[in-house]
Amino acid sequence: MDEALRPREREQEARFAALLEALRANAAQRDLAGGHAAAEKQHIADAGLLTLAVPREFGGQFGGNGVRWSEVYATIRAIARVDSALAHLLGFQYLQVASIELWGSPAQRADWLQGTVEHRWWWGNAVNPLDTRLVAQPDGAGGWRLHGRKGFCSGTYGSQMMTVSAHDPATGNPVFAVVPTARAGITVHDDWDPIGQRQTDSGTVSFDNVEVRAAEVLQRPDTPRATLRTLVSQGVLMNLFVGLAQGALEEARAWVLANGRPWVNAGVSHVTDDPYLQQRFGEMRVQSLAAAVLADRAAALLDGAWDEGEALGAATRAEVSLAISEAKIVAHRAALEAGEQLFEACGARATGAALALDRFWRNARVHTLHDPLDYRLRDVGRHVLTRELPEPTLYT
Repeated sequence: MDEALRPREREQEARFAALLEALRANAAQRDLAGGHAAAEKQHIADAGLLTLAVPREFGGQFGGNGVRWSEVYATIRAIARVDSALAHLLGFQYLQVASIELWGSPAQRADWLQGTVEHRWWWGNAVNPLDTRLVAQPDGAGGWRLHGRKGFCSGTYGSQMMTVSAHDPATGNPVFAVVPTARAGITVHDDWDPIGQRQTDSGTVSFDNVEVRAAEVLQRPDTPRATLRTLVSQGVLMNLFVGLAQGALEEARAWVLANGRPWVNAGVSHVTDDPYLQQRFGEMRVQSLAAAVLADRAAALLDGAWDEGEALGAATRAEVSLAISEAKIVAHRAALEAGEQLFEACGARATGAALALDRFWRNARVHTLHDPLDYRLRDVGRHVLTRELPEPTLYT
Protein backbone atom coordinates (compact mmCIF):
# COMPACT_ATOMS: atom_id res chain seq x y z
CA MET A 1 0.00 0.00 0.00
CA ASP A 2 1.16 3.52 -0.80
CA GLU A 3 2.34 5.01 2.49
CA ALA A 4 0.83 8.35 1.52
CA LEU A 5 -2.62 6.72 1.56
CA ARG A 6 -2.34 5.27 5.05
CA PRO A 7 -3.21 8.44 7.04
CA ARG A 8 -6.22 9.06 4.77
CA GLU A 9 -7.42 5.48 5.14
CA ARG A 10 -6.95 5.58 8.91
CA GLU A 11 -8.98 8.79 9.02
CA GLN A 12 -11.77 7.19 6.96
CA GLU A 13 -11.78 4.12 9.19
CA ALA A 14 -11.97 6.31 12.30
CA ARG A 15 -14.88 8.31 10.85
CA PHE A 16 -16.71 5.13 9.97
CA ALA A 17 -16.19 3.62 13.43
CA ALA A 18 -17.46 6.84 15.02
CA LEU A 19 -20.50 6.79 12.73
CA LEU A 20 -21.37 3.22 13.70
CA GLU A 21 -21.10 4.02 17.38
CA ALA A 22 -23.27 7.12 16.99
CA LEU A 23 -25.95 5.17 15.10
CA ARG A 24 -25.94 2.36 17.63
CA ALA A 25 -26.21 4.75 20.58
CA ASN A 26 -29.69 5.97 19.66
CA ALA A 27 -30.94 3.26 17.30
CA ALA A 28 -33.54 1.94 19.76
CA GLN A 29 -34.99 5.38 20.48
CA ARG A 30 -35.16 6.29 16.81
CA ASP A 31 -36.77 2.99 15.94
CA LEU A 32 -39.51 3.62 18.48
CA ALA A 33 -40.02 7.18 17.25
CA GLY A 34 -39.92 6.42 13.52
CA GLY A 35 -39.90 9.38 11.16
CA HIS A 36 -37.03 10.98 9.30
CA ALA A 37 -33.45 10.61 10.60
CA ALA A 38 -32.12 13.92 9.25
CA ALA A 39 -29.21 14.25 11.67
CA GLU A 40 -28.07 10.68 11.13
CA LYS A 41 -28.28 11.04 7.36
CA GLN A 42 -26.07 14.09 7.67
CA HIS A 43 -23.56 12.03 9.67
CA ILE A 44 -23.54 9.45 6.88
CA ALA A 45 -22.91 12.15 4.29
CA ASP A 46 -20.17 13.70 6.43
CA ALA A 47 -18.47 10.30 6.63
CA GLY A 48 -18.05 10.40 2.83
CA LEU A 49 -20.31 7.42 2.15
CA LEU A 50 -22.72 8.91 -0.40
CA THR A 51 -20.25 8.57 -3.27
CA LEU A 52 -18.92 5.09 -2.51
CA ALA A 53 -20.57 3.63 -5.63
CA VAL A 54 -19.85 6.61 -7.91
CA PRO A 55 -17.12 5.70 -10.45
CA ARG A 56 -13.77 7.32 -9.90
CA GLU A 57 -13.90 9.01 -13.29
CA PHE A 58 -16.72 11.17 -11.93
CA GLY A 59 -15.03 11.95 -8.62
CA GLY A 60 -16.31 9.00 -6.62
CA GLN A 61 -14.59 5.97 -5.13
CA PHE A 62 -15.82 3.05 -7.26
CA GLY A 63 -13.89 1.01 -9.82
CA GLY A 64 -10.32 0.80 -11.00
CA ASN A 65 -8.14 0.18 -7.97
CA GLY A 66 -10.85 1.62 -5.76
CA VAL A 67 -14.04 0.27 -4.23
CA ARG A 68 -15.89 -2.76 -5.63
CA TRP A 69 -19.34 -4.12 -4.85
CA SER A 70 -17.80 -6.35 -2.21
CA GLU A 71 -16.69 -3.27 -0.26
CA VAL A 72 -19.98 -1.46 -0.87
CA TYR A 73 -21.90 -4.40 0.55
CA ALA A 74 -19.52 -4.71 3.51
CA THR A 75 -20.32 -1.09 4.35
CA ILE A 76 -24.08 -1.71 4.13
CA ARG A 77 -23.74 -4.84 6.26
CA ALA A 78 -21.73 -3.05 8.96
CA ILE A 79 -24.35 -0.31 9.26
CA ALA A 80 -27.18 -2.88 9.25
CA ARG A 81 -25.69 -4.49 12.35
CA VAL A 82 -26.56 -1.35 14.30
CA ASP A 83 -29.33 0.25 12.20
CA SER A 84 -30.80 -1.63 9.25
CA ALA A 85 -33.16 1.22 8.32
CA LEU A 86 -30.30 3.61 7.62
CA ALA A 87 -28.34 0.81 5.96
CA HIS A 88 -31.35 0.41 3.67
CA LEU A 89 -31.30 4.13 2.87
CA LEU A 90 -27.63 4.08 2.02
CA GLY A 91 -27.97 0.86 0.04
CA PHE A 92 -30.70 2.40 -2.08
CA GLN A 93 -28.51 5.44 -2.61
CA TYR A 94 -25.99 3.09 -4.19
CA LEU A 95 -28.73 1.39 -6.20
CA GLN A 96 -29.80 4.65 -7.85
CA VAL A 97 -26.18 5.47 -8.64
CA ALA A 98 -25.84 2.04 -10.25
CA SER A 99 -29.05 2.66 -12.21
CA ILE A 100 -27.53 5.76 -13.79
CA GLU A 101 -24.25 3.97 -14.46
CA LEU A 102 -26.06 1.09 -16.19
CA TRP A 103 -28.89 2.92 -17.98
CA GLY A 104 -27.65 6.46 -18.46
CA SER A 105 -26.12 8.00 -21.56
CA PRO A 106 -22.56 9.38 -21.31
CA ALA A 107 -23.98 12.89 -20.81
CA GLN A 108 -26.44 11.72 -18.14
CA ARG A 109 -23.77 9.77 -16.30
CA ALA A 110 -21.43 12.76 -16.26
CA ASP A 111 -24.16 15.17 -15.17
CA TRP A 112 -25.80 13.15 -12.41
CA LEU A 113 -22.84 11.22 -11.06
CA GLN A 114 -20.60 14.27 -10.89
CA GLY A 115 -23.53 16.14 -9.37
CA THR A 116 -23.80 13.49 -6.66
CA VAL A 117 -20.18 14.14 -5.71
CA GLU A 118 -20.28 17.94 -6.01
CA HIS A 119 -23.64 18.49 -4.30
CA ARG A 120 -23.71 15.45 -1.99
CA TRP A 121 -27.15 14.48 -3.27
CA TRP A 122 -29.24 11.91 -1.50
CA TRP A 123 -31.12 9.83 -4.07
CA GLY A 124 -34.65 8.51 -3.69
CA ASN A 125 -36.20 5.50 -5.39
CA ALA A 126 -39.60 5.58 -7.09
CA VAL A 127 -38.84 2.66 -9.44
CA ASN A 128 -41.30 -0.20 -9.19
CA PRO A 129 -42.69 -1.27 -12.56
CA LEU A 130 -45.22 -3.55 -10.85
CA ASP A 131 -46.94 -0.43 -9.48
CA THR A 132 -48.66 0.97 -12.59
CA ARG A 133 -50.64 3.72 -10.85
CA LEU A 134 -48.12 6.31 -12.09
CA VAL A 135 -48.94 7.03 -15.74
CA ALA A 136 -46.62 8.64 -18.32
CA GLN A 137 -48.06 10.64 -21.20
CA PRO A 138 -45.80 11.85 -24.05
CA ASP A 139 -45.46 15.61 -24.35
CA GLY A 140 -44.58 15.68 -28.02
CA ALA A 141 -41.00 16.87 -27.48
CA GLY A 142 -39.39 13.59 -26.44
CA GLY A 143 -40.37 14.07 -22.81
CA TRP A 144 -43.29 12.97 -20.67
CA ARG A 145 -45.85 14.17 -18.18
CA LEU A 146 -46.40 12.07 -15.06
CA HIS A 147 -49.74 11.65 -13.29
CA GLY A 148 -50.52 9.39 -10.33
CA ARG A 149 -48.89 7.86 -7.30
CA LYS A 150 -46.07 5.51 -6.44
CA GLY A 151 -45.72 3.49 -3.24
CA PHE A 152 -42.75 2.07 -1.29
CA CYS A 153 -40.53 4.94 -2.48
CA SER A 154 -37.47 4.35 -0.32
CA GLY A 155 -35.31 7.36 0.44
CA THR A 156 -37.50 9.92 -1.32
CA TYR A 157 -38.27 11.95 1.80
CA GLY A 158 -35.30 14.25 2.30
CA SER A 159 -33.76 13.42 -1.08
CA GLN A 160 -32.59 15.86 -3.73
CA MET A 161 -32.91 13.57 -6.76
CA MET A 162 -34.94 10.49 -7.56
CA THR A 163 -35.21 7.77 -10.15
CA VAL A 164 -38.75 7.00 -11.23
CA SER A 165 -40.64 4.48 -13.35
CA ALA A 166 -44.05 5.18 -14.85
CA HIS A 167 -46.49 3.18 -16.95
CA ASP A 168 -47.03 4.05 -20.60
CA PRO A 169 -50.60 2.86 -21.27
CA ALA A 170 -50.14 3.14 -25.04
CA THR A 171 -47.39 0.51 -25.15
CA GLY A 172 -47.69 -1.19 -21.78
CA ASN A 173 -44.00 -0.52 -21.19
CA PRO A 174 -42.35 1.27 -18.28
CA VAL A 175 -40.74 4.68 -18.70
CA PHE A 176 -37.64 5.31 -16.58
CA ALA A 177 -36.33 8.77 -15.76
CA VAL A 178 -34.46 10.95 -13.28
CA VAL A 179 -36.08 14.07 -11.82
CA PRO A 180 -35.24 16.50 -9.01
CA THR A 181 -37.36 15.69 -5.97
CA ALA A 182 -38.31 19.37 -5.63
CA ARG A 183 -39.78 19.62 -9.14
CA ALA A 184 -43.21 21.23 -9.39
CA GLY A 185 -46.01 18.71 -9.00
CA ILE A 186 -44.08 16.20 -6.88
CA THR A 187 -45.33 15.63 -3.34
CA VAL A 188 -43.45 13.25 -1.03
CA HIS A 189 -45.83 12.02 1.65
CA ASP A 190 -44.56 11.21 5.12
CA ASP A 191 -46.89 8.21 5.45
CA TRP A 192 -44.46 5.33 6.08
CA ASP A 193 -45.58 3.59 9.30
CA PRO A 194 -44.67 -0.14 9.26
CA ILE A 195 -43.76 -2.39 12.18
CA GLY A 196 -40.07 -2.31 11.18
CA GLN A 197 -37.59 -0.47 8.96
CA ARG A 198 -39.29 2.63 10.27
CA GLN A 199 -36.73 5.23 9.17
CA THR A 200 -36.28 4.30 5.52
CA ASP A 201 -38.33 7.28 4.24
CA SER A 202 -40.28 4.80 2.11
CA GLY A 203 -43.63 6.52 1.83
CA THR A 204 -45.84 7.43 -1.10
CA VAL A 205 -44.96 9.98 -3.77
CA SER A 206 -47.67 11.66 -5.84
CA PHE A 207 -47.10 13.27 -9.24
CA ASP A 208 -49.41 15.98 -10.57
CA ASN A 209 -48.61 16.77 -14.22
CA VAL A 210 -44.89 16.48 -13.49
CA GLU A 211 -42.56 17.41 -16.35
CA VAL A 212 -39.95 14.89 -17.47
CA ARG A 213 -37.62 16.40 -20.03
CA ALA A 214 -36.20 14.41 -22.92
CA ALA A 215 -32.69 14.63 -21.46
CA GLU A 216 -33.98 13.09 -18.19
CA VAL A 217 -35.36 9.89 -19.76
CA LEU A 218 -33.26 6.80 -19.14
CA GLN A 219 -32.96 4.32 -22.00
CA ARG A 220 -32.61 0.86 -20.49
CA PRO A 221 -30.54 -1.25 -22.90
CA ASP A 222 -31.63 -4.80 -23.71
CA THR A 223 -28.35 -6.36 -22.55
CA PRO A 224 -27.32 -8.70 -19.73
CA ARG A 225 -25.27 -5.86 -18.21
CA ALA A 226 -28.31 -3.59 -17.98
CA THR A 227 -30.13 -6.24 -15.92
CA LEU A 228 -27.39 -6.14 -13.28
CA ARG A 229 -29.41 -3.39 -11.59
CA THR A 230 -31.74 -6.08 -10.26
CA LEU A 231 -28.82 -8.05 -8.86
CA VAL A 232 -27.31 -4.94 -7.26
CA SER A 233 -30.62 -4.32 -5.50
CA GLN A 234 -30.92 -7.93 -4.33
CA GLY A 235 -27.35 -7.74 -3.04
CA VAL A 236 -28.34 -4.73 -0.94
CA LEU A 237 -31.21 -6.66 0.66
CA MET A 238 -29.11 -9.78 1.13
CA ASN A 239 -26.50 -7.84 3.08
CA LEU A 240 -29.16 -6.08 5.15
CA PHE A 241 -30.28 -9.54 6.28
CA VAL A 242 -26.73 -10.62 7.06
CA GLY A 243 -26.15 -7.45 9.06
CA LEU A 244 -29.40 -7.96 10.97
CA ALA A 245 -28.42 -11.52 11.89
CA GLN A 246 -24.97 -10.39 13.03
CA GLY A 247 -26.38 -7.40 14.90
CA ALA A 248 -28.91 -9.52 16.77
CA LEU A 249 -26.14 -11.91 17.79
CA GLU A 250 -23.95 -9.04 19.00
CA GLU A 251 -26.78 -7.43 20.98
CA ALA A 252 -27.73 -10.76 22.54
CA ARG A 253 -24.15 -11.38 23.62
CA ALA A 254 -23.80 -7.90 25.10
CA TRP A 255 -27.06 -8.25 27.02
CA VAL A 256 -26.21 -11.69 28.41
CA LEU A 257 -22.73 -10.64 29.52
CA ALA A 258 -24.11 -7.56 31.27
CA ASN A 259 -27.40 -8.89 32.65
CA GLY A 260 -27.64 -12.65 32.21
CA ARG A 261 -28.06 -15.27 34.90
CA PRO A 262 -27.83 -19.05 34.54
CA TRP A 263 -31.09 -20.93 34.67
CA VAL A 264 -31.93 -22.38 38.07
CA ASN A 265 -31.48 -25.97 36.84
CA ALA A 266 -28.26 -25.32 34.90
CA GLY A 267 -26.00 -26.39 37.78
CA VAL A 268 -23.46 -23.64 36.99
CA SER A 269 -22.67 -20.38 38.72
CA HIS A 270 -21.92 -18.22 35.69
CA VAL A 271 -24.26 -17.57 32.80
CA THR A 272 -21.59 -18.20 30.16
CA ASP A 273 -21.19 -21.76 31.47
CA ASP A 274 -24.85 -22.63 30.83
CA PRO A 275 -24.61 -25.42 28.21
CA TYR A 276 -27.95 -24.68 26.57
CA LEU A 277 -27.09 -20.99 26.28
CA GLN A 278 -23.79 -21.97 24.68
CA GLN A 279 -25.68 -24.15 22.23
CA ARG A 280 -28.07 -21.33 21.37
CA PHE A 281 -25.25 -18.88 20.68
CA GLY A 282 -23.47 -21.54 18.67
CA GLU A 283 -26.52 -21.96 16.44
CA MET A 284 -26.88 -18.20 15.95
CA ARG A 285 -23.20 -17.89 15.08
CA VAL A 286 -23.26 -20.75 12.55
CA GLN A 287 -26.34 -19.37 10.82
CA SER A 288 -25.04 -15.81 10.59
CA LEU A 289 -21.61 -17.02 9.46
CA ALA A 290 -23.10 -19.20 6.73
CA ALA A 291 -25.14 -16.26 5.50
CA ALA A 292 -22.08 -14.00 5.45
CA VAL A 293 -19.93 -16.51 3.57
CA LEU A 294 -22.57 -17.07 0.88
CA ALA A 295 -23.17 -13.31 0.61
CA ASP A 296 -19.44 -12.69 0.16
CA ARG A 297 -19.33 -15.38 -2.54
CA ALA A 298 -22.23 -13.77 -4.39
CA ALA A 299 -20.64 -10.32 -4.14
CA ALA A 300 -17.39 -11.62 -5.57
CA LEU A 301 -19.27 -13.11 -8.53
CA LEU A 302 -21.08 -9.79 -9.05
CA ASP A 303 -17.72 -8.00 -9.05
CA GLY A 304 -16.51 -10.31 -11.79
CA ALA A 305 -19.66 -9.85 -13.87
CA TRP A 306 -19.52 -6.07 -13.45
CA ASP A 307 -15.90 -6.02 -14.63
CA GLU A 308 -16.91 -7.71 -17.89
CA GLY A 309 -18.82 -4.60 -18.93
CA GLU A 310 -20.79 -4.87 -22.16
CA ALA A 311 -19.14 -8.23 -22.87
CA LEU A 312 -21.13 -9.82 -20.05
CA GLY A 313 -23.05 -12.85 -21.29
CA ALA A 314 -26.46 -14.09 -20.24
CA ALA A 315 -25.11 -17.32 -18.71
CA THR A 316 -22.60 -15.53 -16.48
CA ARG A 317 -25.26 -13.07 -15.40
CA ALA A 318 -27.61 -15.96 -14.55
CA GLU A 319 -24.93 -17.66 -12.44
CA VAL A 320 -24.61 -14.48 -10.38
CA SER A 321 -28.39 -14.37 -9.99
CA LEU A 322 -28.42 -17.96 -8.73
CA ALA A 323 -25.65 -17.26 -6.23
CA ILE A 324 -27.51 -14.21 -4.91
CA SER A 325 -30.70 -16.24 -4.50
CA GLU A 326 -28.82 -18.96 -2.61
CA ALA A 327 -27.24 -16.41 -0.30
CA LYS A 328 -30.44 -14.43 0.17
CA ILE A 329 -32.39 -17.53 1.19
CA VAL A 330 -29.89 -18.32 3.94
CA ALA A 331 -29.60 -14.69 5.02
CA HIS A 332 -33.39 -14.31 5.10
CA ARG A 333 -33.71 -17.25 7.48
CA ALA A 334 -30.71 -16.24 9.58
CA ALA A 335 -32.05 -12.72 10.17
CA LEU A 336 -35.49 -13.91 11.27
CA GLU A 337 -34.08 -16.71 13.42
CA ALA A 338 -31.52 -14.47 15.13
CA GLY A 339 -34.16 -11.86 15.89
CA GLU A 340 -36.27 -14.55 17.56
CA GLN A 341 -33.45 -16.41 19.33
CA LEU A 342 -32.18 -13.15 20.81
CA PHE A 343 -35.05 -13.30 23.29
CA GLU A 344 -34.58 -16.98 24.05
CA ALA A 345 -31.00 -16.13 24.96
CA CYS A 346 -31.69 -12.92 26.87
CA GLY A 347 -34.88 -13.80 28.73
CA ALA A 348 -37.96 -11.91 29.87
CA ARG A 349 -36.20 -8.75 31.06
CA ALA A 350 -34.94 -8.12 27.52
CA THR A 351 -38.53 -7.59 26.35
CA GLY A 352 -38.69 -4.12 27.91
CA ALA A 353 -40.26 -1.85 25.31
CA ALA A 354 -37.71 0.94 25.74
CA LEU A 355 -34.88 -1.45 24.77
CA ALA A 356 -36.55 -2.13 21.40
CA LEU A 357 -34.55 -5.33 21.01
CA ASP A 358 -37.44 -6.66 18.97
CA ARG A 359 -36.40 -4.24 16.22
CA PHE A 360 -34.05 -6.87 14.78
CA TRP A 361 -36.92 -9.29 14.16
CA ARG A 362 -39.34 -6.53 13.11
CA ASN A 363 -36.86 -5.06 10.65
CA ALA A 364 -36.07 -8.47 9.22
CA ARG A 365 -39.75 -9.41 8.97
CA VAL A 366 -40.63 -6.25 7.05
CA HIS A 367 -37.77 -6.53 4.61
CA THR A 368 -37.86 -10.29 4.04
CA LEU A 369 -41.36 -9.81 2.62
CA HIS A 370 -39.84 -7.88 -0.30
CA ASP A 371 -40.28 -10.94 -2.52
CA PRO A 372 -41.48 -14.48 -1.74
CA LEU A 373 -38.86 -16.91 -0.48
CA ASP A 374 -40.68 -19.83 -2.11
CA TYR A 375 -39.94 -18.57 -5.61
CA ARG A 376 -36.23 -18.28 -4.89
CA LEU A 377 -36.21 -21.80 -3.50
CA ARG A 378 -38.00 -22.93 -6.67
CA ASP A 379 -35.29 -21.36 -8.84
CA VAL A 380 -32.53 -23.02 -6.83
CA GLY A 381 -34.28 -26.39 -6.76
CA ARG A 382 -35.03 -26.28 -10.47
CA HIS A 383 -31.35 -25.59 -11.13
CA VAL A 384 -30.34 -28.59 -9.01
CA LEU A 385 -32.68 -30.88 -10.91
CA THR A 386 -32.38 -29.58 -14.47
CA ARG A 387 -29.34 -27.25 -14.43
CA GLU A 388 -31.66 -24.52 -15.72
CA LEU A 389 -30.45 -21.04 -14.75
CA PRO A 390 -32.88 -18.28 -13.69
CA GLU A 391 -34.12 -15.84 -16.30
CA PRO A 392 -33.80 -12.09 -15.59
CA THR A 393 -36.91 -10.72 -13.87
CA LEU A 394 -37.69 -7.77 -11.64
CA TYR A 395 -36.39 -9.81 -8.68
CA THR A 396 -33.80 -12.25 -10.09
